[in-house]
Amino acid sequence: MLKGLVLKSTGKNYEVKGEDGQFYNCQIRGRLRLKGLVTTNPIAAGDIVEFEIDTEGNGQIKDIAERKNYIIRKSVNLSKEAQIVASNIDNAFLIVTTTRPQTTPGFIDRFLITAEAYGIPTTLVFHKIDQYTPDELYDVEDLIETYMKAGYPVLVTSLVNGQNLDVMQEKMKGGINLLSGHSGAGKSSLVNYFIPGKEIRIGDISESSNKGQHTTTFAEMHELPFGGYIVDTPGIKGFGLVDIPKEEIPNYFIEFFKLLPECKFGNCKHINEPGCAVIKGLETGDIAESRYRSYRSMMNDEEERSIYR
Repeated sequence: MLKGLVLKSTGKNYEVKGEDGQFYNCQIRGRLRLKGLVTTNPIAAGDIVEFEIDTEGNGQIKDIAERKNYIIRKSVNLSKEAQIVASNIDNAFLIVTTTRPQTTPGFIDRFLITAEAYGIPTTLVFHKIDQYTPDELYDVEDLIETYMKAGYPVLVTSLVNGQNLDVMQEKMKGGINLLSGHSGAGKSSLVNYFIPGKEIRIGDISESSNKGQHTTTFAEMHELPFGGYIVDTPGIKGFGLVDIPKEEIPNYFIEFFKLLPECKFGNCKHINEPGCAVIKGLETGDIAESRYRSYRSMMNDEEERSIYR
């Protein structure tokens, strides 16, 4: 029995790098026990699997190691369908562009809450900073201030002038790093930058919809020349929460959780309870209105698209 790392999942076929350094095309044989987790993909990029080689040289996956974490999402249109984006992640980088294409606060917050729930450190990467007009740059700076104030690490990057790409590289060194965001936000261009010669196809931005065109169909891991891996993911249009109990959501808004000891009630839901420190923070400006709107929409089970256009 061999052990290996799943680099790419295409539904029925999986590219696995074995402990021997060889690459194998694998398929699932039999049923894998995944602790009751029902998803469209039983195996994802980042999984550690055990497999056997058949007489034709193909791998047959027999078992999957317990995941230390994963990013999971549900389709906005098909809410019963859940998909594991990637697993065993050391760092997540959410690539944010406020225009061409637009990344809404609702999308950002749902990604962050999912990452927080599964223990995945996340950095917000405000990319293509060189492309904004002065008015657009004002909006970007306002959003950056919101998330820095909430307590998230933020990077402002540009491929044109190389701004902060050395800092991003240092953060990625030696780990499994997930790049996520909308199509057209610049994920594939960043992969090409960090892995010279990789030449992943880059999509155009549609002039009619101002949205990116999908170029990555499946999440795929690429080995970094300075150590570690980068996971390029398909562009995600919406990000629905999966398997997070509603009563736990307040704990994953990190600036809310810090204020909980100041709330009158230890189980405060920050909705209409007297003596709520979060509501007081909202009134004083210490809590961002956009973050609180995201919180209320999640607590009300509203979809991201219905709140943010």
